[in-house]
Amino acid sequence: MSNEILFSKFHVLGNDYLVVDPTRTAFDPNPKLVKALCDRRLGIGSDGLLLGPLEAPDHPGAFGLRIFNPDGSEAETSGDGLRIFARYLFEAGHAQGEACRIHTLGGISEARLLVPDGSLVQVDMGVPSFKAGDIPFTGISSQLEVLETPLFLPTGPVTITALNLGNPHCVIFPGEVSPANACRLGPKIERHPEFPERVNVLLVEVVDRRRIRIEIWERGAGYTPASGSSCAAAAACRRLGLVDGRVTVLMPGGALDIEFAPEGHILMSGPVQAVCHGEMHTGWAPNLS
Repeated sequence: MSNEILFSKFHVLGNDYLVVDPTRTAFDPNPKLVKALCDRRLGIGSDGLLLGPLEAPDHPGAFGLRIFNPDGSEAETSGDGLRIFARYLFEAGHAQGEACRIHTLGGISEARLLVPDGSLVQVDMGVPSFKAGDIPFTGISSQLEVLETPLFLPTGPVTITALNLGNPHCVIFPGEVSPANACRLGPKIERHPEFPERVNVLLVEVVDRRRIRIEIWERGAGYTPASGSSCAAAAACRRLGLVDGRVTVLMPGGALDIEFAPEGHILMSGPVQAVCHGEMHTGWAPNLS
């Protein structure tokens, strides 16, 4: 690996990611290096790292993407990460036109620029599954849907609705939707043994049939002011009959618009802001191998 890492940094409603392009800079995404780069005191600082474009041999025409959490673990997908990566692909000249296909561990997603400068991007997040085996959730039979199901914590039971939308999500309606409650319940649910791959935790308040308000605890990242996990919160509300076909999700960092397409796909639209481009010398942090 060379002595420097070229990077770009973007944020969406305060949720920020580094983009490292392997066509421009050599990069070995070992967990220690990813964690060091994401460290806000010792590194650049971010909520995660996007590595791409990579080859996607089984998906001609798609751009491969690996997504890493700030703790160094790898994520299947990220709605915010997909929007950021789509803007980067067009800005860097990898993609042409207004739409592109991105392949992650969570599958294929189509992203579309809604304005020419890439400051507003829509991503097709796919079709959610509420089946326990798909999430995965071991508390009930794998073929049953996890809808308003009890989850037992040391402090008492909570009622959850869980789903997979490229990665696992757990939605609760706790009454108090606050950062403090997200930080209290989030770690306990994220690492609950009945979620063997851990889980994103979403605290939801239904404002009306077109708006919900959420707080977020993300697997591998902790409390975050905004996230594409908002799609999962909206999907759970839709499945429970609480909202209509278009929903605005209100988060501390801002709002995202969610549309439920007739075929079951979830379309998420929101802003993407470029922050900076630069280079990081790897000697800044020892013992990264």
